[in-house]
Amino acid sequence: MYRKNLFSLLAFVVIAVMLLTACQPQTVEVVKTVVVEKEGQQVVVTATPAPVEKKPLPDKIVVGVVQPLTGTFAVFGQESKIGAELAIKHINEAGGIKSLGGIQLEMVVEDAGDNPDSSKLATESIISKHRPVAILGMYISRFVMASSEVTDREKVILIADALVPKVTQMGRQYLFRPGPTASDHGRMAYNFVKDTFKENNFELKSIALLNEDSANGRANTLGASEAALQDMLPIVTALEYPYDITDATQIVQQLAAAKPSAVIHTPYFNDAIVFGKAFKETGLYPPFIAGAGACGYTDPESIKALGDAAEGLTNTYSYNPEQDTPQNKKFVEEFKALKGYIPTEAAGMNYYGAMVLYEALEYAGKNFPDDPLNPDNLRAAFMALDLTTGPAAETYPSGHIKFDGKGDNAYPGVVVLQVQNGEPRVVYPVEVRKVNPIFPNPHYKP
Repeated sequence: MYRKNLFSLLAFVVIAVMLLTACQPQTVEVVKTVVVEKEGQQVVVTATPAPVEKKPLPDKIVVGVVQPLTGTFAVFGQESKIGAELAIKHINEAGGIKSLGGIQLEMVVEDAGDNPDSSKLATESIISKHRPVAILGMYISRFVMASSEVTDREKVILIADALVPKVTQMGRQYLFRPGPTASDHGRMAYNFVKDTFKENNFELKSIALLNEDSANGRANTLGASEAALQDMLPIVTALEYPYDITDATQIVQQLAAAKPSAVIHTPYFNDAIVFGKAFKETGLYPPFIAGAGACGYTDPESIKALGDAAEGLTNTYSYNPEQDTPQNKKFVEEFKALKGYIPTEAAGMNYYGAMVLYEALEYAGKNFPDDPLNPDNLRAAFMALDLTTGPAAETYPSGHIKFDGKGDNAYPGVVVLQVQNGEPRVVYPVEVRKVNPIFPNPHYKP
């Protein structure tokens, strides 16, 4: 009889708690029942801990930008900042994060400075002062590798715009790279050279490889050399130089002596100008010069500095400024209104990077409504994305963004731009180009 009454009492308690819980959709109550001994008799004790409240949303969602705004790489950082600003402007104008009731985004900025240590300090500073849900940065791969130690420790999403493969090979859990890798760039530069020679009935007998002495330069060269070795194409020389080089005359003479059919070169910015001028001043042009990685030869500021020496030079890009989609056209139009030229690689990468964040926030709002900004929920949202439509896909070269287990995009996209009549134009891959490449280099003399 006692046991019967005990089970009846237990059933009554459970049913009563269920009814009470059903009346309060904003909380989750967990009821624990325990049978204990008290004065020789078994007594049922129920315990209801404090309800788990739905996390309140902020007035605005803070997004951080950490880029090199001063120093050697400032040209990239300034362009990156503008790309992020325009993306956030467009997101807010379109209604903010709709799954979160239209919350607007607010951008905060820190200068990454000129080295990995200053970048790391800037990352710590922006998190301490603003606690952004995500950070866009930092273009220079070694800056990203240093700063990602901080973002992972603090569980802040880092959307990297750097190319070196190692960036996503360190086991970082909160780092995502929508763009391609330096190896992708090197392979694309080689394939472009090979296909362009074939298209113009010109024999590709050999190549020379040239890069500045950083992980980025070496990774691009590795991608190009692996592709060339697969075709058993001779590599007549491979040269490396300090990124702060001021006179490239001797290296250009070495390249001329090796007599390659084409040079695949990975420059940043200042070194691209130094080499472009050295080729022009010596007149020692190979039949073709193809840039890989960064955007050295085809950045509008490089073209301005080089003048006629830029004509015919090419460079791979992690962004296609001529992509024929409504979102990309809007971005290009507004960027040109601000700067007077088409978006650069750095600007484009941060535009679509911010748009990927937008898609992840929308996903988190729909699928984690109780705590969408929790860093683990936001990380899960990034991992769940498979974008072939929408603003991020419309501004990404391959039109497809889906992250693998390392945080890399499984569908990397790269295009090749060439300076024609003083303007950078998309010339490769063939299916997306608007104009045919100029071949051979217009300054080449057989």
